[in-house]
Amino acid sequence: MDIVNRLVEQRPLVIFSRSSCCISHSVMQLINSYGANATIYQLDDMSNGQEVDKALQRLGLKPSIPAVFIGQRLVVGAKEIISL
Repeated sequence: MDIVNRLVEQRPLVIFSRSSCCISHSVMQLINSYGANATIYQLDDMSNGQEVDKALQRLGLKPSIPAVFIGQRLVVGAKEIISL
């Protein structure tokens, strides 16, 4: 959990994703279409990606990606973002 907190700290919008995940790509495109500039963390490109993935799962995310944080608060995943 601390690892996720450090990554979202001081960033207004953070998306955790995997480069091969089409749902993550859709969420990122949707958010970008509104002009938001998100910090994107591709778990498969991170040396500690598995650790981050496990921390996201401990937050109750299943599947763990995409995970969206706005203002350091977890908004949850794709279904919730699209419904907003």
